[in-house]
Amino acid sequence: MLRLSLGRLLLLAREELRHLTTIQASDRVWQMPFAAALASGLPLLVGAWFDRMDYGLVASLGGLVFLYLPNTPLYHRMVSVMACAFGMAGCYALGVISHFFPPAMMPVLVFTTILVTMVCRFYGFGPPGSLFFVMAASIGAYSPVTLMELPVMVGLLTLGCLLACLVGFFYSLLVLRMRPPASVPPLPTPTFDFVVFDSVVIGVFVGISLALAQSLQLEKAYWVPVSCLAVIQGASLRAVWNKQLHRVIGTGIGLLLAWGLLLLPLDKWTISLAMMAMTFVVESTVVRHYAFAAIFITPLTILLAEAATLGHSSATVLIQARLFDTLLGCLVGLVGGICLHSPRFREVAGRVVRSLVPSRLS
Repeated sequence: MLRLSLGRLLLLAREELRHLTTIQASDRVWQMPFAAALASGLPLLVGAWFDRMDYGLVASLGGLVFLYLPNTPLYHRMVSVMACAFGMAGCYALGVISHFFPPAMMPVLVFTTILVTMVCRFYGFGPPGSLFFVMAASIGAYSPVTLMELPVMVGLLTLGCLLACLVGFFYSLLVLRMRPPASVPPLPTPTFDFVVFDSVVIGVFVGISLALAQSLQLEKAYWVPVSCLAVIQGASLRAVWNKQLHRVIGTGIGLLLAWGLLLLPLDKWTISLAMMAMTFVVESTVVRHYAFAAIFITPLTILLAEAATLGHSSATVLIQARLFDTLLGCLVGLVGGICLHSPRFREVAGRVVRSLVPSRLS
C-alpha cells in the first residue's frame, strides 16, 4: 500500500514537472516585443528627460494597450487597440476616483472586473483579456494623488494609450509587409454562462482577494487582485493550476531579481532602460513559458508601480510585501478557479445569478 502511494506520488510529481518544463511554440516576430518595449518605454524616457518619473510611469501604464493589438487586417487592428485605449483610460480613472473613498475600492474593482471581462468575452479578446484593465484600476486605486491631480493623471495615461496606438500603427505597417494578416475571427456565441456568469464569478473573487488584503491591512495591495485574476482566467482547472504554479515559482525567482535590482544605485535612466529590456524579454517568452516570463514580470511591475518612490522604504520590506500579495492572490484565484469549473457550483450559483439578471439578457 505504501509502495503504491509512493508510486502515485512520483507519477504525479513527474506529470507536474512535465507541465512546468514544457515550452510552447510561438510564431511571434522579434519586432513585436521590440514595439511593446517602445510603447511602454518611450513615456519613461520622456519622464526621465523632464525629471518627472511619476508622470512617465503613469503614461507607461497606458502603453500596455499595445499588447491588445490583434493579428488581423490594419483596419481591425486599429479599431481594436483604440477601443482598448478608451477602456484602459476609463478603468484607470475609476480606480483613481475610488482612491478618495477607500470603502469604495472593492465595489469599484468588482464592477470594473465584471464589466471588462464581459466585454472581452463578448468580443472574443484573447490573452491577456481583462488583466491589464484591472491592473490599471488596481494601481490607480493605490496611487497617492490629490483630487486636483486626477485630470492630469488620467490625461497622462490617455497620452500613453495614444502613443501605444501610434506605435501599433507603424508596427502593423511593417509586419503586414512581412506576413499576411489573419482573417477577422467571428464573434463567439454570447452564451449566458460564458459572458455573464463567468464574469460575475471572476469579479466576485477578485473583490474577495482585495477585501482580504484590506482586512489584513496590507499596504498598496494592488498586486493581490491582479494575481488573483491572472490565475482564475485559466480555460480549465488544469490551466488554472498550471498558471498558479507558474506564477508562484516565477514570482519567487523574480522577487530575488527585483531585490538585486533595488540594491543597485539605479537612476531614472537605468530604471527606464531596465524596464524596456524586461518588457522585451517578457513579450518574447510569455507565450513560450509563463513561469520564465513571470521572473521578469515581477520586477517590471514592481518598478512600474514603485519606481517614483524608490529609496523611501526598505527594498526587503517591499519584496516581502509583494511575495505575500502574490501568494494571497494566487490562493484566492485557485479557489475561484475550482468553483468556476465545478458543475455543482455552476448549477447552484448560476440560478442565483440568473434570478438577478433581466430575462432578456439570459
